[in-house]
Amino acid sequence: MRAKWGGVLTGLVGASTIAENIEKETMAESDYQRLAGKFVVFDGPDGCGKTTQMKRFLEKAEGAGVRIRRFREPGGTPIGEQIRDLLLSTKNQEMDMRCEMLLYMASRAQLVQEQIRPALEAGECVLADRFASSTLAYQGGGGGLSSTAILQVAEIAVDGAWPHLTVVFDLPTDVAMSRLNPLWAAGKKRGDVNQNPLFDDSAVKDRIEQRARDFFERVRENYLWQAKQWPERYRVVDASKTIAQVEKQVMKVVGEFFGD
Repeated sequence: MRAKWGGVLTGLVGASTIAENIEKETMAESDYQRLAGKFVVFDGPDGCGKTTQMKRFLEKAEGAGVRIRRFREPGGTPIGEQIRDLLLSTKNQEMDMRCEMLLYMASRAQLVQEQIRPALEAGECVLADRFASSTLAYQGGGGGLSSTAILQVAEIAVDGAWPHLTVVFDLPTDVAMSRLNPLWAAGKKRGDVNQNPLFDDSAVKDRIEQRARDFFERVRENYLWQAKQWPERYRVVDASKTIAQVEKQVMKVVGEFFGD
């Protein structure tokens, strides 16, 4: 049975699990069938490659006959997509961190009630690109908000629909920023390591990605902290490897997590 997040911030300590010595390169069809009615989240810092891995995992799961629904956050519903536009628009630089956190939770609440819960109740597998773990990392670790406060709001937003498994794609912050924009690597060589990772306006994707390196380093640290806090439902993969190598790690941790 899944443990709730609220009320477990103290006393739950464990080691994050990095998938190493990969032996199991694929999941058997029976492994995929165990995903029925399960909620899996792929999460991690911007540039970690989780979206690429989600597409690959989705293709294999559907190929094995699994009924699977994929969602992204923020968004996934008409209301959520409008909130997404507010959150990511570069016009909203004055947005307070508390406002930002609450908007993410509002989008999540709508997604849970409109899409995630019905899918799970229908026996479908739900695969989400980000969830409450992102809010803890970005608005908590990066933005400095209290994890306890975030979890209290999350309890209302998710209404008990917590993920069975959260896979965190971990990699060094400089590598992630270089993936987002090669200009970051050039800036790093010049010594501008804490400047905006997206140096020219044409490369700016959204408001969050404009933040400084220190912000993203705190985000990474928080993801790893979460994995230590809740080792029974988190797994960490080394996202600095090649796409194929990362995929092998994902298959291993998901297959073992839902295995016998």
